Amino acid sequence: MQSYLPYSLLALGAYALVAPLMRFATSGQNAVPSDVAAAISNLVLVAAALGVVAATGQQVTPHLSGPKTPYVLAAGLCLAVGILAYYRALALGPVSVVTPIFATFLVFSSVIGVAALGESLTAKKAAGILFATLGVYLVATS
Repeated sequence: MQSYLPYSLLALGAYALVAPLMRFATSGQNAVPSDVAAAISNLVLVAAALGVVAATGQQVTPHLSGPKTPYVLAAGLCLAVGILAYYRALALGPVSVVTPIFATFLVFSSVIGVAALGESLTAKKAAGILFATLGVYLVATS
């Protein structure tokens, strides 16, 4: 088994719960504002990440001025914009529509991986991208 598969499956299982939990937390009676929910949930993320860094003995400071740090910062900015917008959309709309639209980032990320990072595009991968796009369209417009 590929070393990344267990982590991918764990991410899938954990992330599948984010949208329903956020929708419940940010809508209805006693709703938490979506921006507040983003701040609180991401504080948990930061604490967990720092815990993993500390537990594994990794150093942060040498990477703060490394040549790839601007890419990490840009990714953080994109993550912030994406999560804030996603949580707001979940507060306003149904999980069954918002989440598939949001999940289309997987399609775009795959295309960027092929176009900008030189990853291979097989017929099977192209079909998967096409079907994923079609699936999102069908779910989001029903």
